[in-house]
Amino acid sequence: QSELGDLYRLTLTYEGEEVSEIHIDYFDTVPVAQALVILKTGFLFVASEFANHRLYQFLSIKGSDEADIIPMQIEIEGESIEIPHFAPRPLKNLLLVDELESLSPILDMRITDLAGEETPQMYALCGRGPRSSLRTLRHGLAVAEMAVSELPSNPLAVWTVKANNKELADKYIVVTFTNATIVLSIGETVEEVTDSGFLATDRTLSVSLLGDDMLLQVHPGGLRTVRSDKRISQFTPPGKGTICKVAVTQTQVVIAMIDNSIIYFELDAVGQLQERAKPEMGGGQIGALDLAPLSDGSKKGRFLAVGVCVDGQWAVRIISLDSGNFMSVVSRQALPAKPETLCIVEMALGAAGEGKSMLLFCGLENGVLMRIGMDAITGQLAPDFRTRFLGARPVKLFKVMVHETAAVLALSSRSWLVYNYQGRYQVTPLSYESLEYGSSFSSEQCPEGLVSVAGNTLRILTIQRLGEVFNQQVFKLAFTPRKMVLLNSAKCFVIIESDHNVDAAAAQAAGSTSLEDQEQDEEEDEEKMAYQIFGVQRAGVGKWASCVRVVDPVEGETKQLIEMWEDEAAVSVCVARFHDRPGEEFVLVGTATSMKLGERNGEGCIHTYSVSGTQLTLLHKTTVDGVPRALCAFQGRVLVGAGKMLRLYDFGRRKLLRKCENRRFPCMIVSIHTQGERIFIGDVAESFFFVKFNRSMNALSIFGDDTTARWVTSACCLDYDTMAGGDKFGNIFICRLPTNVADDTSDDPGGVGSFENSAGDGAMFKIEETAQYYVGETVTSLQKTALSPGGAEAIVYATIGGGVGSLQPFVSRQDVDFFMHLEMHLRGTYGARENKTEAEGGNYDHPSICGRDQLSFRSYYFPVKDVIDGDLCETFLSLDPKKQKTIADDLDRTPGEIAKKLEDMRNRLL
Repeated sequence: QSELGDLYRLTLTYEGEEVSEIHIDYFDTVPVAQALVILKTGFLFVASEFANHRLYQFLSIKGSDEADIIPMQIEIEGESIEIPHFAPRPLKNLLLVDELESLSPILDMRITDLAGEETPQMYALCGRGPRSSLRTLRHGLAVAEMAVSELPSNPLAVWTVKANNKELADKYIVVTFTNATIVLSIGETVEEVTDSGFLATDRTLSVSLLGDDMLLQVHPGGLRTVRSDKRISQFTPPGKGTICKVAVTQTQVVIAMIDNSIIYFELDAVGQLQERAKPEMGGGQIGALDLAPLSDGSKKGRFLAVGVCVDGQWAVRIISLDSGNFMSVVSRQALPAKPETLCIVEMALGAAGEGKSMLLFCGLENGVLMRIGMDAITGQLAPDFRTRFLGARPVKLFKVMVHETAAVLALSSRSWLVYNYQGRYQVTPLSYESLEYGSSFSSEQCPEGLVSVAGNTLRILTIQRLGEVFNQQVFKLAFTPRKMVLLNSAKCFVIIESDHNVDAAAAQAAGSTSLEDQEQDEEEDEEKMAYQIFGVQRAGVGKWASCVRVVDPVEGETKQLIEMWEDEAAVSVCVARFHDRPGEEFVLVGTATSMKLGERNGEGCIHTYSVSGTQLTLLHKTTVDGVPRALCAFQGRVLVGAGKMLRLYDFGRRKLLRKCENRRFPCMIVSIHTQGERIFIGDVAESFFFVKFNRSMNALSIFGDDTTARWVTSACCLDYDTMAGGDKFGNIFICRLPTNVADDTSDDPGGVGSFENSAGDGAMFKIEETAQYYVGETVTSLQKTALSPGGAEAIVYATIGGGVGSLQPFVSRQDVDFFMHLEMHLRGTYGARENKTEAEGGNYDHPSICGRDQLSFRSYYFPVKDVIDGDLCETFLSLDPKKQKTIADDLDRTPGEIAKKLEDMRNRLL
């Protein structure tokens, strides 16, 4: 493959064992790849250098036709030589089959809730050139709608049921309302039927399959069974009681009456439901019921879980259904709130080889999901349990199937899925609107899905890409995105895009900056489709194509597109308000003209735009000495970093008015942050500078700098004294002013420059490094934020390789000591180290996650300081159980307590 993405086919002609001729044909054009892999099954995997990776199928290996060759005559030393050329064309020999999503590279990122979903979304600028995009990342699994149908009123619940035990697909969807029930038949279409045998004039509490081919409907007035030959049997509770709760397996039924009595049924040998017992609950209120699932080869579940309130205290009781101790309480657990639903499932908590565990899930009225381990033989509940807050509404639990394994659908103010995927137990929200009831769904068209109720609609859904923490929505951009800022009034992003060595006119002719739907254009015009793969022809050094785009990320549409002048590149952007124009919002864009890569000097200007809704209007342009690579609003004015110079500008009618400046910065200003009177400057090669604005003297004074030279690529202000930064070598660091430093300057003229030292040894005060951590990739974005409602704040970072991570602060000294000692043990003999052979002195339990000694890796440029490696701590769960026990004993804890600590740290963030 060439550097432009063109693939070539090489044909070798042999004479004996020697190659006598090499024939090269143009094959196809794909994105520039880091690696190409040809599979024996006839596929080509393209590991793209940037953006998504692609999988192609070979349609042919013929190469180019003669029609693709364009002969060109050139003269070399007076002799005319014909050299074949070709024009890139759409795919002819390859067929795109699938894509593997990749965020590489992330150039900028913002985390905020623009969609009003209560949970913040991540908005990332990704890609390079024509494959650039704005991606919206939401925490949760992607959900696809297969069908949505409106119902006459708001339903209460929905179920699916098979015709018999041998069928793979469901036969009926049963939807219940306040005083009626409708039955929908599943086939090529879903339509209502009236001959199913179900009672349609009352509310339904449960529908399920009993035995091999008997359908069971439970309604407040009793139990109704429908056999395959349409014979119907009825059971009415004694004294015409009313049923309020029900739990069912394939051979068992348990119902709770409104008077808090319980009746237990079993299916006998001839397929009849027989009443077996009426367990006493001490007269307490019944909150929820569930039966243990049938184990492999067993005819009935061994335990009944009952949520009961006795003396004002809610608890869950486990009742044995074995013949030896029938209806005896074998275990109990107090609950902090009323259980809305109970759910007993068999699910693997760890790797697939460890086997399944029986778990009791309690959905509580206060929005908390509780998970309790349960012994599958004795029914004893584990003393430790896990809790997680899911939402503001009571939690409803439903047993569903995911990849042919048991899972739990938990519905609160947000929908969640509890499942095990690739050996890892996960609790992940669904990126979908709030659901009220759910059930598994299976048909010929949709082998594995969900049928659910939301408002007055019935929805059939499928869950996509299990195991992903975030799902993505992609909005295509024209050129490489550089930076973006948020227009709070319009809830839109202003994105600056620019590409070097690109002819702006050719790019416009190719349709890269068109406001029309690009996807539709690609289908209609093959040339535009090709542009998305290989772009336009190179224009030369110093040639730029650039634009400013206003994007509504919620609607996914461009509101305005402003093209820069020829060879003018947008390099910085900010939103500002000026005290001379109260109530108005302005967007300032810093540009460079004919800038060459690698050069720090150049000509630049600042474009000032007024904001009206989602539209920008150019007011004026201000010429600047140097390239304005950093802009930041500051107290009704704007700070501009151009080369080694920091300037303060105010608004003017024809241009921005310069008020003051400071030229003492060593290399080049790349970032500006402000808080109060303080200004934090990031230098390209000399770390951070702390600057004070003296309002009375109208001067900018440097009073603090760093003793360590760092090539800053990203920065984030944590508080009035603290900055977090990332450098181009892959380090994240946090630096802070000493506690005894005060930057208050006096108003007299003698105090203006008192902080600046002219002896050449920098500022008067030196900032101290408080934390240091090597990530391994260049950090391009840092932001202090919370990723979930009520979650803890963390420093979220993005890298040029497409990675997203976080640095989470500890809240107690006990947690610091615990994780520090756990990290030490995992570094040691029982943990992950270099993958050496036993002869080399290795013989460790498993290879290191970073391919070398973990401590050396995290200290690659600077010694790691005051940061615990969370990725290393997570490897505890993959250790051998004996090694887990050994480490836990050294920490005076149990393996379950360590696992709970790790889970609690994850839940604090997401």
